[in-house]
Amino acid sequence: MTGRPRGRHAGGGPERPRGGPGTAAVPAPVPAGGGNPSGGALLVVGDVVTDVVARHRGPLASGTDTAAVIRTLPGGAGANVACWAAHLGCADVRLLGRVGAESAVWHERELIACGVRPRLVVDPDAPTGTVICLVDAQAAAERTFLTDSGAALRLEPGDWSDALLDGVGRLHLSGYLLFSASGRALVRTALASARARGVPTSLDPASSGFLAELGAERFLALVEGVDVLLPSRDESCLLTGSPDGAEAAAELSRRVPLVVAKQGGDGALIARGGAVVAAVPAVPATPRDTTGAGDAFTGAFLAALLRGEGPSAAAAEGCRAGARAVERVGARPPTPGDGTTPAVRNGTRVTG
Repeated sequence: MTGRPRGRHAGGGPERPRGGPGTAAVPAPVPAGGGNPSGGALLVVGDVVTDVVARHRGPLASGTDTAAVIRTLPGGAGANVACWAAHLGCADVRLLGRVGAESAVWHERELIACGVRPRLVVDPDAPTGTVICLVDAQAAAERTFLTDSGAALRLEPGDWSDALLDGVGRLHLSGYLLFSASGRALVRTALASARARGVPTSLDPASSGFLAELGAERFLALVEGVDVLLPSRDESCLLTGSPDGAEAAAELSRRVPLVVAKQGGDGALIARGGAVVAAVPAVPATPRDTTGAGDAFTGAFLAALLRGEGPSAAAAEGCRAGARAVERVGARPPTPGDGTTPAVRNGTRVTG
C-alpha cells in the first residue's frame, strides 16, 4: 500500500479484531488466483456498513411503540454491488472498504461467503458505518434510511495501491465516496490509476439526499472521466434539473459516455451522446424490501459487461437482479446453501 493508512487490513496482522453481530469467527481464506476468464476481475471501492432493517406496517406511531420485524444484516452500497456481481457469475470480485474493529471479522466472513475477495482496512478510531432501514411493508416496501457513515467515509488515498488493479477488467466506485474529503481524494487517485492502465470505470451516485448537499455541478466535475454512470431516476433528475427521467438521462450522457439510468418499476434507460438509445423493461416482482435493489442492478450489470454483454443486455440482467432483490429482506443476494433460491452461474439459475 502507498502512504500510511490510518488503519490496518482485516486478517493482515497478528491480532485479529473480534466481535461484531452474531458469533465472531475467523473467516476461511479466499483462494488466490482464479480470475474472470472473460474480461478480468471487478474491483469495487466503496462502503461496507451494518444494516438494521426494521419492517413495519403503516405509519410510525409517534411517541410510542410501533411493532416491527427487525434484523441486523451486512450492507453498504459498494459491498452489495460486489456481492451481487459475484452471485451472478463474475468469478473474481474484489472489494476495498473500511470498517471498524468491532465488526471487521463478521463483515469479512459475510463477504467471503458471497464469493467476494475483501480487502478491508480496519479503522482504529471509527466504528463500522450503520444504517437503520425503515421499511413500510404496506407502501410497496419503500424505505427510509438513517445513516451513520462511521468508518465507511474514512477511506483515503493511503488505502489505495496501484497493485489493486492487477488483473482487473473494470473498476467500480460507490458514490458514497464523494461525500467526504478523503473519499473524494481517493476517487481522484483511483480514477487516475485506472486511466493510466486503460481500465474502464463506473460510478453509482448512491444517495439523492447526500447528492443534493454536495451539489450537481460539483458532483459532475468530480466524476469527469468516468466511463459509465448508473444513477437512479431521482438522482438523474437532481443532477440535471429536469423532472423527466428520459430527458435527464439524455442530458447526463452529454457529460458521461454511457448513462444507465435505473427507473425502478419502469426498468432502465440507456443513453449515449445526448440521446436515450434503449429502454429496458422492468421484471415484475412482489416487493418485500426495496433496500439494495439498485445495488443488485449495478452488480448484475457489471458482471454482464465483464462477460462481454452489451449495455442493453447487461441492463436486462440488472432488471432481473433488481426484481429478485426486492423480494428478499436485506440488500445482499442469498449465500450458497442457504436454501432461499437456486444458485446462479453466468446469469442462469442452476437447479439440482
